[in-house]
Amino acid sequence: MSNLEKILQLVEKNDGYITTKEVVDNGLNKMALKRLCDGGLLERVSTGYYSLPNMINDDYYKIISKSKNAIFSYTTSLFLHELSDRTPLYFDITVPRGYGGPLQNIDAVSLHYVDNNILNLGVETIKSPFGMDIKCYDVERTICDIIKDKNHMDKEIYTKALKWYAERKDKDMLKLAKYSKKLNIEKKVAEIMQVIL
Repeated sequence: MSNLEKILQLVEKNDGYITTKEVVDNGLNKMALKRLCDGGLLERVSTGYYSLPNMINDDYYKIISKSKNAIFSYTTSLFLHELSDRTPLYFDITVPRGYGGPLQNIDAVSLHYVDNNILNLGVETIKSPFGMDIKCYDVERTICDIIKDKNHMDKEIYTKALKWYAERKDKDMLKLAKYSKKLNIEKKVAEIMQVIL
């Protein structure tokens, strides 16, 4: 099987998308991507990001593919977990402190910096609205983050998210308590939960 065929096989497995990084990680020659584009078998959507022709561009997947340490958070995570009915105006993404990658240069991205010891707390892989695998904080980590940064949150989004969280049947109060302790906001989270539950 040729490089081109192997790449197209990966694209099919990825529901029509591929990144240069995925090609390299699979031991394939990234120059084959240009040949596939020249032949009309792939379209270059942006730097390092390709799709089959006429695919709906999945901005969530495209953005998060730019860094292995990037995680959707805050209002974007609220939206992805159906704790907000407001489509985010920009992508909230958490990265490690000291991050200096390409996400810094994208106007549609708002970066949040955290220490490495809490970066992966509550990370999960979920489906984007277009069905692609993306990294996002789970519900409880997202609730902790918005409580921690309440002063930087839109009041309506914040209030509605807490109300909807309280109504969820799948909420995990033990996990919420564990995360709040790790994030040093245990008292604040406990007080808010007493009010809304």
